[in-house]
Amino acid sequence: MSHALELIPPRPAPPEAYRQVTPARLFGFALLALWFLLGLALLGMMVFNWDTEKFVKYGPRYISGLGVTLTLVTTSIIFGALLSLPITFARMSKNRVLNTLSYVYVYVFRSTPLLAQLFLIYYGLGMFRPQLEQVGLWWFFKDAWYCGLLSFALNTAAYQAEILRGAIQSVPRGQHEGAASLGIPKAVTFFKIILPQALIVALRPYGNEIILMIKGSAVVAIVTVFDLMGETRYAFSRTFDYQAYLWAAIFYLAIVEALRHVWAWLEARLTRHLKR
Repeated sequence: MSHALELIPPRPAPPEAYRQVTPARLFGFALLALWFLLGLALLGMMVFNWDTEKFVKYGPRYISGLGVTLTLVTTSIIFGALLSLPITFARMSKNRVLNTLSYVYVYVFRSTPLLAQLFLIYYGLGMFRPQLEQVGLWWFFKDAWYCGLLSFALNTAAYQAEILRGAIQSVPRGQHEGAASLGIPKAVTFFKIILPQALIVALRPYGNEIILMIKGSAVVAIVTVFDLMGETRYAFSRTFDYQAYLWAAIFYLAIVEALRHVWAWLEARLTRHLKR
């Protein structure tokens, strides 16, 4: 067996790679500088045009609207998640009737605008007031908040069903076969083996769906719901100050950023056993 008698002398570090200045890089730097200057200008306008009287007068309305937005989105996400479970199982069913009905539901709600769905529920079903009064449901459909909740829940259920279905089908078939070879019942296999793995895969798409719902919830302001955007429209109609919408954008940005950090922490917590 051969062996080395002398160590290889240390070699100098390789030279740093020279990054050539290209027109694309120059354009990128110029674009970043432009955005930076626009941000400084926007910050300067907010500081120098600050109106304490408007802040004191309309600040509580913004907080109230923020509470309405969070309540509406949270409730609709929960109801949508519950509704998405049977839709998911129907989409994966071998029964052609259930599969077709669930496919049509998902296709319709994913292919039409959320605003159109809200209008169809709030204004469209309002045309059937006598029938709704007979069955005792008019109290629900005459309230814009409940109509917004229903439209949001139906819309997000379609998206959540597809997210969950894709996550379940992404689990390798060998997991089912291995559990069956050990004699584990199918129900235990699904809830103890398949579903935990699928939820990890679906975690990030669920976070994206919640963020989209938070931003999309602004449409309920059109049907007289005083959420964050509704209160913003009210403040702007009284002041005609562009900062009313600027503060709304800051509120939405803060919500999304907080949710992003919470979701990143949750994902890191649930996937810590997968990291090496």
